[in-house]
Amino acid sequence: MNLGIWYMALTAFLWSIAGLFIKVIDWNPFAIAGMRSLISSLVILAYLRRPKFHWSFAQVGAAVASAATMLLFVSANKTTTAANAILLQYVGPVFTAIIGAWILKERARIEHWAAFFFVAVGMVLLFMDKLGGGRLLGNVLAVLSGVVFSFYYIFMRMQKDASPLESILLAHWLTTAIGLGVALFLPLPLFTWKAAGAIAMLGIFQVGLSALLFTAAIKRIPAVFANLIAVIEPVFNPLWVFLALGEAPGLNAIIGGAVIIAAVTGASIISARRAQ
Repeated sequence: MNLGIWYMALTAFLWSIAGLFIKVIDWNPFAIAGMRSLISSLVILAYLRRPKFHWSFAQVGAAVASAATMLLFVSANKTTTAANAILLQYVGPVFTAIIGAWILKERARIEHWAAFFFVAVGMVLLFMDKLGGGRLLGNVLAVLSGVVFSFYYIFMRMQKDASPLESILLAHWLTTAIGLGVALFLPLPLFTWKAAGAIAMLGIFQVGLSALLFTAAIKRIPAVFANLIAVIEPVFNPLWVFLALGEAPGLNAIIGGAVIIAAVTGASIISARRAQ
């Protein structure tokens, strides 16, 4: 299990650079999501060489959930702060625990239910942070991405004895088709070397390499545990954006984010002790 924890920690660290690089690319969300997934699919395909698709419910379900998560999260980052986008997405661990108890028979413990309450409190505070038309929409999209992301963890965990990488490859193909398809009807993105470098970083490292690490992790640790370890991401994600771009979250967002991180981290520690 220790190796799975390290894989998941590295995955979360790579995920954390998303907010910064999405912010610096002056493209619409669909173009960003589509191009990022196109590049990432090439990385994963190079690793798999001969992917095996069996079109099971879990394989297709994980692909659809992942594609929806990527499109929603990129859109959220463009319409609210990076801090709100990633912190609100972290309703995921709670829904993973609840839904996983039903589908995976990985029983949700009392610490998960307690975390649910405090995550809800943190979400209320985040939604109170400088609510406006654009930011409200972004906050809603971030919550939806968290809900969908919980299904992704569960469907990936259902494939722990198979090869879940094919689900990620399908997800990127689906995201590429939807993202670039919609982008054709929107103003064409402006090509710059900064944008090209940022999209390459997102595709190769933030999504491509992290996918390889994530599939190795999810085969070794339970879905709830993996989702809880990923709390590393919301800690670093807004930090990179603040250091590089000076985008500072409001007071309510800081308090709400601290409540969410504390709740999820606390539940993670208790779950780890149970596992030992």
